[in-house]
Amino acid sequence: DRDRPLPLSFAQQRLWFLDRLEGGNAQYNVPVALRLRGVLDEDALQSALDGIVERHEVLRTAYTEVGGEAVQVVHPAVGVPIVRIDLGSGAEDTREARLQSLIGEDAAAVFDLSQSRPLRCTLVVLGEAEHALLFAMHHIASDAWSMGVLVNEFVALYTALAQGVAVDLPVLPVQYADYAVW
Repeated sequence: DRDRPLPLSFAQQRLWFLDRLEGGNAQYNVPVALRLRGVLDEDALQSALDGIVERHEVLRTAYTEVGGEAVQVVHPAVGVPIVRIDLGSGAEDTREARLQSLIGEDAAAVFDLSQSRPLRCTLVVLGEAEHALLFAMHHIASDAWSMGVLVNEFVALYTALAQGVAVDLPVLPVQYADYAVW
């Protein structure tokens, strides 16, 4: 039942406690940067990201306390804003340096677990046919293995949407919140 707060898993409880104790900490961010070459379909990019968030509840979950107990609240799927930064007009060496700076800044930005989704996405335009896509997720919702799943599913969704073919990802029989309840 997603109409009520759900318990946190043991791992989420630990990360929630640390987040509250430290007042937010980017140490628990899981960042990934993808270099994209070729013509980019930004509508398909947005739809693929929205599809991932709809598919994985943990990416639209906030964490709070009810009666002194940490809980997760799964929100309805809504569009995820993709921050767009255009570096396409600068010199190539300047663009690359600025990109590296943006990657570090994004990885170091703290999540407010009680207010926002534990996922950020930034599209950096480096040229007409060159982009970088930055994902950052909080460890409360992701780890290195699940980041790989997210990237693989994102690529599959983007490819299908950009080519106008049906998306064929298997239905998820269980969500992370189900695991936490069990």
